[in-house]
Amino acid sequence: MALLTYHVSVSIDHFIADQPMENSQLDRTLFLFDGDHVPDFLSDIQQYDAVLMGGKTYEFGFQFGKKPGEPGYDGLKHYVFSNTMQLESNSEVELVRGDAGDYVEKLKNESTGKLWLCGGGQLAGTLLERKLIDQLVLKVNPILVGSGVPLFGNAKPQLRLELVDMKRYENGVIKPTYNIIYS
Repeated sequence: MALLTYHVSVSIDHFIADQPMENSQLDRTLFLFDGDHVPDFLSDIQQYDAVLMGGKTYEFGFQFGKKPGEPGYDGLKHYVFSNTMQLESNSEVELVRGDAGDYVEKLKNESTGKLWLCGGGQLAGTLLERKLIDQLVLKVNPILVGSGVPLFGNAKPQLRLELVDMKRYENGVIKPTYNIIYS
């Protein structure tokens, strides 16, 4: 069975983006895109076999020159979850419509290795409610954004977490890694 890790940047007040992705202007004074945590992140993502994301997270890459159907992360199979996006699936990027929980449950059961959930607060909330996320890796930025896209969308989880690793960076970013304990 594959391990699913939600590995995402977050503000101290638990937002993964400072505003809904479709309105994001990418204010570089908020989330830190430079610093000593970046090489670790680029190294960390090499451990994953595939990446899962919501449609708005996938579309966010278009601001950086990516085109529909192109992977955002080279070398990783992409699963993009959206019921509204118009995209032709290919060998690198697969558009998934319908029940994300059912699809991810089947994907986890039929594969091995590590799956990376990189974004989509609503998608993360859905998968957490279905007890499909195994691990949480947060790149906690030393910022407060006040509002935006919540870490788990509209879900209000009440779970215990087991801290298995913690790293602190000079720029103030901290990276805790938790195993999720479902009762």
